[in-house]
Amino acid sequence: MTDEALDPAVARALAAVLRSLRAESGLSQEDVAHAAGITRNHYQLLESGLSDRAKGSPANPRLSTLIDLSRVFGVTLPQLVDAVVDDLPPGRRLSP
Repeated sequence: MTDEALDPAVARALAAVLRSLRAESGLSQEDVAHAAGITRNHYQLLESGLSDRAKGSPANPRLSTLIDLSRVFGVTLPQLVDAVVDDLPPGRRLSP
């Protein structure tokens, strides 16, 4: 699988995991964004799987953003990444 084909799948999986974690935590998008030190718009884009709505480019957050989000949700970064990988559709999973 090419990186171009994989990026949107990973972005959609990250979006689904973030939505699920936020629902489990009972936090609003604004609460999560504030706690993670990012704007609400940035967080909304991540939950949409996008980095830019106009261009439709897939989300590709910084490592520091993922670390901050994992802390907000009370999970480790490896747990967050594992959840994203597990959420990828069959055939789209990364091989070790």
